[in-house]
Amino acid sequence: MNIVNLFKIAWKAILLNKTRTFLTMLGIIIGVASVIAMLAIGEGSKESIRKNISSMGANLITIRPGAGMMGGVRSDPSAMQTLTLVDYTSIKNNAHYIKNISPLVNGSGQTIACANNWPTSIYGVDPEYLNIRDWGIQEGSIFTEDDVESYAKVCVIGKTVQENLFPNENPVGKMLRFKKIPFKIIGVLKEKGENTFGQDQDDIILAPYTAVQKRILAQTYLQSIVASSISEDDSEKAVDEITQIMKEQHNIKEGDDNDFNVSSQQEIMSTLSSTSEMLTVLLVAIAGISLVVGGIGIMNIMYVSVKERTREIGLRMAIGAKSSDILLQFLIESVMISITGGIIGVLMGLGATAAISKFANWPVSITVSSMIISFAVCTVTGIFFGWYPARKAAQSDPISALRYE
Repeated sequence: MNIVNLFKIAWKAILLNKTRTFLTMLGIIIGVASVIAMLAIGEGSKESIRKNISSMGANLITIRPGAGMMGGVRSDPSAMQTLTLVDYTSIKNNAHYIKNISPLVNGSGQTIACANNWPTSIYGVDPEYLNIRDWGIQEGSIFTEDDVESYAKVCVIGKTVQENLFPNENPVGKMLRFKKIPFKIIGVLKEKGENTFGQDQDDIILAPYTAVQKRILAQTYLQSIVASSISEDDSEKAVDEITQIMKEQHNIKEGDDNDFNVSSQQEIMSTLSSTSEMLTVLLVAIAGISLVVGGIGIMNIMYVSVKERTREIGLRMAIGAKSSDILLQFLIESVMISITGGIIGVLMGLGATAAISKFANWPVSITVSSMIISFAVCTVTGIFFGWYPARKAAQSDPISALRYE
């Protein structure tokens, strides 16, 4: 018996029992569709995380106060006053792996413009802050270093603030009051949308950090310092360099706890991506159970098929078919059922992914590798679970098989 005839026989056997074959495939279909959909959701979430974090500044490095110890009690980092303009100047003058750097102070409050008011946050920054955050100006311009040095009460606002305080009009050149302090609007930021953590990045006012420190917060310390590395590859070097500069600046000895924290976007991205990967693996493992169940279904049905076709097996062996031919015949049948179920499963998986993207608005990303893996798993499943029934058929005694009722 040649291989072509074996495929024809296997295909005819499948067509003779369409309903039973479909029910046998069902576990494989559901398993493959689930695996493809889960992998698409996992890949989509990772791409979404990378995109959102990149929108915050791909090379962003943040220096914050650390939680120090006082009387045996660890202080709240937000309440510490360990970051100063001296630290900012020291990093700016001595760090070689950073491209831009800016102090950052911020406060929240009610903003008023004419008859409108809106609760928002004001951030005191340096003009370089826009370069760090990969942010552009849609209308007007950003304030200058001269504005910083002169404590100028000027600001740029986000789209959310514009829509709530100046609906349907250009706010450039107009005034707003933040906690009763007047600021002249000189620009409007380009829209950014929500970040990874669901925060509206456009609900913001940017002003010179000197003006915010002196006129609104009345403080001399900084809440944080933000910088950008020369490139993503230099982020780790920049973090190490800044850490060393800060240790020298704060006279921290070897072995002592730092009173500051330095983190990069790469660390955050790695953490969130690893979490997403773990969830994806878990979901795929759960979906993979359907493949195992489907494989067991194939084994059961093939075993029943062997029993039903015992006389056929005996007749084939009586006219010269070898045990290897019988083994290969039933193995091909098992693999064809598995692969056919895999093809239907892939199509259903693609459809389910499209539906999830359209109706649930979840980020999805279908990869070729997921479909290749699914086909490989289907083939292995067909061979693995079809082997025992096929072997059972191949070991049949021709005389006993012919007499089987």
